[in-house]
Amino acid sequence: MCRPGAEVLDFALSRVAEETTSRPATGSAAETGSKSEPQSGTDTPAPKPPLLTVATEGWPPNVAKATALLRPRGVAVVAAAEDDPLPFADGAFDLVVSRHPVRPHWAEIARVLRPGGTYFAQHIGPNSVFELVEYFLGPQPDGVRSARHPDRERADAEAAGLDVVGLRAERLRVEFHDIGAVVHFLRKVVWMVPGFTVEAYEPRLLELHERIRADGPFVAHSTRHLFDARKPG
Repeated sequence: MCRPGAEVLDFALSRVAEETTSRPATGSAAETGSKSEPQSGTDTPAPKPPLLTVATEGWPPNVAKATALLRPRGVAVVAAAEDDPLPFADGAFDLVVSRHPVRPHWAEIARVLRPGGTYFAQHIGPNSVFELVEYFLGPQPDGVRSARHPDRERADAEAAGLDVVGLRAERLRVEFHDIGAVVHFLRKVVWMVPGFTVEAYEPRLLELHERIRADGPFVAHSTRHLFDARKPG
């Protein structure tokens, strides 16, 4: 199960399919009818595609797009509003994956995982690209700046009954080399500066344009953290 990000799930499944078809399988006595030692380089079995894979999508325009992309891989796409309970039975999945959830619904994640199942996800961290956000919006309240903090999310995951076995945080440099890149980013990542238009922010854009021309790229920092959590068996 993946919410959201059909392109990423499609890519992951394509890699599994490539490995499955290209890597020689190691035969066992039962399969081959003879007992033999595995050949060098073939002692790791090829990965198998999951028997059941389901994706949820909370943004209506993406439901049809995700369905068209994933249906050829045998993946069902289920429309589910962001804050709704996951429309699956208890213990339905061995693995729940996600990339950049708006907010992780830990109780629901724990509910749909079978005992021993895994939640593996990349989350957006606190203050991500906030140098750019605050350039346009001004200083943000502490509550906004500290949202999505990995320590708080770890505590929430553990409160839902999950064991966090891995949590890695990264702060990555982002450079905007011209004002066109800034405009493109803010039009694409629309929640960064809500209501952004070139007309509304023209004076600040002009100032930033001159700053980049004089001083070089505008530097910001993207924050991410990688969760690896287990439901106790």
